[in-house]
Amino acid sequence: MSEPTTSEYGVYGEPDPELVTVNPLAVQFSPLHPGGQRLEGQGEASLREMIIHCPPGTIERRAALAMSLRALQAGGELLALAPKLLGGNRLQDELEAFGCAVEGQSRRHHKICRVIRPGVLSGIDAAIQAGAMVFRENVQLWTQPGVFSWDKVDRGSQILAANLPRLAGTGADFGCGIGVLEPAILAQDSVRHVTGYDIDRRAIDCAIRNVVDPRVRFENVDVRVGKSLQANLDFIVTNPPFHETGFEKQGLGKAFLAAAHRQLRKGGTLCLVANRHLPYEAIIKPLFREFEIRAQLEGFKVLEARK
Repeated sequence: MSEPTTSEYGVYGEPDPELVTVNPLAVQFSPLHPGGQRLEGQGEASLREMIIHCPPGTIERRAALAMSLRALQAGGELLALAPKLLGGNRLQDELEAFGCAVEGQSRRHHKICRVIRPGVLSGIDAAIQAGAMVFRENVQLWTQPGVFSWDKVDRGSQILAANLPRLAGTGADFGCGIGVLEPAILAQDSVRHVTGYDIDRRAIDCAIRNVVDPRVRFENVDVRVGKSLQANLDFIVTNPPFHETGFEKQGLGKAFLAAAHRQLRKGGTLCLVANRHLPYEAIIKPLFREFEIRAQLEGFKVLEARK
């Protein structure tokens, strides 16, 4: 676990530089930035200023705001912003519920709220607890608000797990989330080792608790740019993301497939699941020697490609 930062300035996420100016000494606290600091571990009253580009999920957003306020010194400044349609319209009410006086303004389809941290806050402990890691009985897994499909098992992942080809040797799960696919992968005795990679540090924390097997490890890495990825892999499985901040972004999936091609050995296997409308076949064809559609059901398709 990372040590609390000694900087007095923090930032959460990637706020639009045309909306706010981030202090160059600010430390990154977003769990979507591998190597960033843990806001939940930051000491109380340790920061002078915090800027937070708020996540869209209500529970996740309220927890991040509450942890930011807890980390601020009395009299410290919190600048919180979010797109109006992705939580921004609720931002002022949420901050006022914590006992803050809020100066709000609207710019470029965002709500921007400035707060001077009061001496007494209300309800932050409950908000932080609501956003913490939890064992959900309905899925029998450790999970956390904000991670992909946090309150149910994603149907695409279930379909991929049920339609995996024969896997052998050493492989990886790109975008492993909380470790949903690993039991199906490790059920094949021919698998020697698998590494689960995910950009979300919270998901990795959950996966480590969910999957206990000497043949698996999990790493907090952005596979699109990660330099520590294992090379010459025998196989890669993935349920690649195609949404970012609430909007479809097919470039994410394309980047995952390109990364998989780089890390596989010649003859290695890629197996992925995707929504049927996504044009991944056109991306796979020039990169891989051959591919086939293993399954199509419920609006999903499972593709297998060989390098």
